[in-house]
Amino acid sequence: MDLFGVLNFVQAAPTNAKESEFVFGKMSQITRFIYENMPSDKAAGWVVFILVFLLCALVFKLGFAKNDLPLIKNIIIYIFLFVGCIVLTFLALFLPMIEGLIVAALILIIYKTRLWREKREERSAS
Repeated sequence: MDLFGVLNFVQAAPTNAKESEFVFGKMSQITRFIYENMPSDKAAGWVVFILVFLLCALVFKLGFAKNDLPLIKNIIIYIFLFVGCIVLTFLALFLPMIEGLIVAALILIIYKTRLWREKREERSAS
C-alpha cells in the first residue's frame, strides 16, 4: 500500500449506498465535490492533498515567508510543509480545511495588495 492509499478508506469503508451517503454527507463541501467528480477515489485523494499543499504554500508565502532565506532553508521549510500537509489532508476530509485556506489566502492577497499600493503611493509622493 502506498503512503496515500489510506485515503481510499472512503471507498473501502461503506458497504452499501446508505453508508456511502452517510460518509459523503459528513464531508466538507469542496472535498465532497472532488470525491464525487473524480474518476477514482485514489485520484480524488491526490487532488485533495495537492490542493491542500498548494494552498498552504500560498498562505505561507504570502504571510510568513522571508525573502532573504538561502535556498537550502527554503527547501527544508517546504519539505516540512509537505509532511504537515499529509495530516491536514486527513483533516480536510471532514473539516472545512480547504475552505479555510482559501479564505486565509484571500485575506493575505488583499493585505499584500493594499501594502503594495501604499508603498507605491509613498514612493511617488516622495
